[in-house]
Amino acid sequence: MTTLPLMQQMLGDQWEQLPPALQKHYQYGNNTDTGTLDIDYPGFMQLYLSIMRRLGALINRRGKHIPTTVRKQMRKGTQHWERSILYPDGDTILFKSYWKHAGGNELIEYINAFLGLRMAVHIKDGHLYYEGRHYVLKLGSVLLPIPEWLVLGHATIEEKAVGNECFCMDFRLRHPLFGQLFRYTGEFHTTEEAGQLDPGRGENANNR
Repeated sequence: MTTLPLMQQMLGDQWEQLPPALQKHYQYGNNTDTGTLDIDYPGFMQLYLSIMRRLGALINRRGKHIPTTVRKQMRKGTQHWERSILYPDGDTILFKSYWKHAGGNELIEYINAFLGLRMAVHIKDGHLYYEGRHYVLKLGSVLLPIPEWLVLGHATIEEKAVGNECFCMDFRLRHPLFGQLFRYTGEFHTTEEAGQLDPGRGENANNR
């Protein structure tokens, strides 16, 4: 089993163009990002986002400079993400997903066992860009593509380094008819979790 980071597998030779802060963010081993998020969406999206939240998707509460922790763990070549967003009133929202390499420069990020988003990645001027391809309905081994406009619109992410230690990210969902439906932005610092290895390689690792 390869120990190359999933992002390096997707970027190929472009990986060397990724700044150190982003390489650290996407390292193979388990690690944690700490920082803050700004979350915004139009009022008419509240009910829809609350329904999607029950499916495990996105975040259904606005806020600015919300303390956020993102834990990443490798399991049998799959990268698992757990985002913990802590609001001032003590409410905590967990947003979990997992990544699978989909071949070439593409990945599928699943929010549960059935629903995912397929995206392609590339680097331009030292920034990392994601472009949504389509949503995915997983039925056993069959992956059914769902056009972006039928769900939440076109997904884009831009990530760029802030010095050698931090990075900022900007995630947006834009619909061709309704405009921008969701956005979260933030700045983070990555810390490696010492002694944590991939359980899929038969070695010890701490579970979250």
